[in-house]
Amino acid sequence: MIIELGHYALVLALATAIIQGVLPVLGVRRGDPSLMGLAANAALVCFLLVAFSFAVLTFAYVTSDFSVKNVWENSHSLKPLIYKITGVWGNHEGSMLLWLLILVFFSAMVALFGRNLPETLKANVLAVQAWIATAFAFFVLLTSNPFARLVPAPGEGRDLNPVLQDIGLAIHPPLLYLGYVGFSVCFSFAVAALIEGRIDAAWARWVRPWTLAAWTFLTAGIAMGSYWAYYELGWGGWWFWDPVENASFMPWLAGTALLHSALVMEKARSAEDMDRAAGDHDLFAVAARHVPGALRRADIRPCLRHRPDPRRLHSRHPDRLHRRCVFALCLPCLPSQGRGEYSHRFRARVRSS
Repeated sequence: MIIELGHYALVLALATAIIQGVLPVLGVRRGDPSLMGLAANAALVCFLLVAFSFAVLTFAYVTSDFSVKNVWENSHSLKPLIYKITGVWGNHEGSMLLWLLILVFFSAMVALFGRNLPETLKANVLAVQAWIATAFAFFVLLTSNPFARLVPAPGEGRDLNPVLQDIGLAIHPPLLYLGYVGFSVCFSFAVAALIEGRIDAAWARWVRPWTLAAWTFLTAGIAMGSYWAYYELGWGGWWFWDPVENASFMPWLAGTALLHSALVMEKARSAEDMDRAAGDHDLFAVAARHVPGALRRADIRPCLRHRPDPRRLHSRHPDRLHRRCVFALCLPCLPSQGRGEYSHRFRARVRSS
């Protein structure tokens, strides 16, 4: 019976997320404070429902309830307790439920600690978070239901993949998901700001703590995962490197650029400064501006002709930093016989500046 309660709680969480995604937006349109205030309460209720659903699945693993298909496929009655608990997210269905749990957890954190936010911005942020949660809840219920039953119930489970029976499974996925899913708050802030047509230094100040928290969790998750992949899989071999760590490095780079831009934008004093912060100081922008030309001509000289505006927001030697980034990006594209000459000329030019 308790398994069905966990399933129904997930269905109620889906309904709550739909309400959270629709009514606050209507409240913003109509200027109704009661409808806008509904977003925070709905976010808290949705988190409690998903947390109860996740706790029910964890209870099924701990008690070795093999009438649940997910438990039968990924657990065994003789496993240590720590591996029974980590087995909850050691599979597709359980990991998606953990993903949804962390998603609504961040929504609840915005509802609790976002009291300094303008009411309209807070309502839009929580509404966007609810739209994301609705999509994931639909996916879990329709395609990856972790509460599916087996009749009759088997006497024993199939056990968890031996590669996953490691303490790293208890630390790495939650940390990585806190980083991955934490950036959804930044996305929601961006969409809410676009809806309101307002992106300024105040917006950067509001989004910075959430970006820093997600970036910190993702950094810790990548570090833990790289260590786990090293001693579990080793260097070389068929996998060579855990693909999860490779995939997680790309949002880490984007998150680093976002954090940098938010910090600079927060300190910007004018629209012109914010434009430079968004365009001139991201390494991605440098790469997009200079690498295609270097690939086409295999020559560093077009890159060196570009002298950036000296009124940049970098406090010390901005030209040198810009040129070093360009040189590091373009050097692999140069002909091998010309790299030494260009490297010598580049260093001489930087020293002279």
